[in-house]
Amino acid sequence: MGVEISDSQATNLQSLTRLLEEGVEREYFPGAVAMVLHRGETVFEQAIGWAMVRPEQRKCRCDTVFDLASLTKVVATAPAVMMLLEEGRFRLDDPVAMYIPEFASDEGKERVTIRQLLTHTSGLPAWIQFYKSQEDGFHNGDALSAVLRHPLETPPGQRAVYSDLGYITLGHLVERVSDLSLDVFAAQRIFQPLGMTDTRYGVASEDQGRVAATEFCPHRDRVVCGEVHDENAASMGGVAGHAGLFGTARDLAIYGEALRLGGEYQGVRILSRATVDLMTSRQTEEGSGGGRGLGWVRFSRKLSAGGDLVSNEAYGHTGFTGTSLLIDPEKDLVCAVLTNRVHYGRDNHHILRFRTIFHNVAMAELT
Repeated sequence: MGVEISDSQATNLQSLTRLLEEGVEREYFPGAVAMVLHRGETVFEQAIGWAMVRPEQRKCRCDTVFDLASLTKVVATAPAVMMLLEEGRFRLDDPVAMYIPEFASDEGKERVTIRQLLTHTSGLPAWIQFYKSQEDGFHNGDALSAVLRHPLETPPGQRAVYSDLGYITLGHLVERVSDLSLDVFAAQRIFQPLGMTDTRYGVASEDQGRVAATEFCPHRDRVVCGEVHDENAASMGGVAGHAGLFGTARDLAIYGEALRLGGEYQGVRILSRATVDLMTSRQTEEGSGGGRGLGWVRFSRKLSAGGDLVSNEAYGHTGFTGTSLLIDPEKDLVCAVLTNRVHYGRDNHHILRFRTIFHNVAMAELT
């Protein structure tokens, strides 16, 4: 990955560096690593600020590993589901209960389809604190069973509600159908073939020194660093369909470029072009976020993380810890921005406005 950046590009893209520096100075986030690809070339790569502020200071580097949070949904779970679809293991409109019978424990859930889980239209709630069984800490029991048996809030297909529970279920679907754990499936079928050497569930012991810390967790009574921030994922052992993945900006850029090119990167194909087109096409009505594909958010110019200058073909996703990936096939652009904004507390929402401004500037400079 990466090419030498020309003098003209370096001059133009200094504005992106200034934005990152301002984000650190204004405490939008302690640190950030951003990488931008245009027409397959690395035109911007920068690390700014701190990977950790407390209990000690540690600087961000271009190879800093971040908790990717909900990017897990589109970097691991959704492509894994679509790979099994390509193998003929199921159809999108098959009921989930055909493969996970215990899922149909509540009235109406027998009608929930795989497509509805992917598009967040299943009727499952957004999130529940199933990691709590008592006030003094985590419950390490059968969290998955609690999710699978949780009742619907609305009838299937009635409305879109972004649901972690849906993607936890999809992660289990991958495991049930493939006979592989989700982390092993993703490593063997996605990360290793593409050369995403720093992407995995959890963090290897030798990489602990380059991990960006997230926030202080009262249940763990410490600043979380090198273990998943999401409490539900942590209660499931760190491997889940909705969260748990760690990675670098470079790895995300590789993955984004593979999708921009229709499922292939440097001679390695992970998905067919037809599958990528389906995943990234609008499957739900456009709402405040721009409508949803199969996992992906179809970014719009109105009220979305994409910004004001994205094309009608742009799509991407964000993560609660302060991470995002934007892909705009029409403008030949891939943009990965990783921050640890929750290190200042999860009520720090400055990243929402910051990333749209960052995307605007990148679009204007490069296209």
